[in-house]
Amino acid sequence: MNDKPRLHDPTATTAEPARGKVRATLYLPADLLDEARDAVVHLAGYPARMTLTKLAEQAFRTEIERLKHEHNRGKEFPKRTEDLKGGRPIAA
Repeated sequence: MNDKPRLHDPTATTAEPARGKVRATLYLPADLLDEARDAVVHLAGYPARMTLTKLAEQAFRTEIERLKHEHNRGKEFPKRTEDLKGGRPIAA
């Protein structure tokens, strides 16, 4: 039996349904993040009340819907059976 303590990986996700929000760490091009921050500051007040989290969530949802339609006949993607692997992506 492995008695080593398990370290918390803030970038890890589980296949369980999310309850509330979780922290995710990712890297973006500096110019993209700068432009996103400019937009959020400009739209922070009424009526948009934009936040960086809200902008990212809307962008993720929109892109996931597009990907479902383009690559999976509009259906939900299958639940993953393992966590994402970190590091450089493998070239196709």
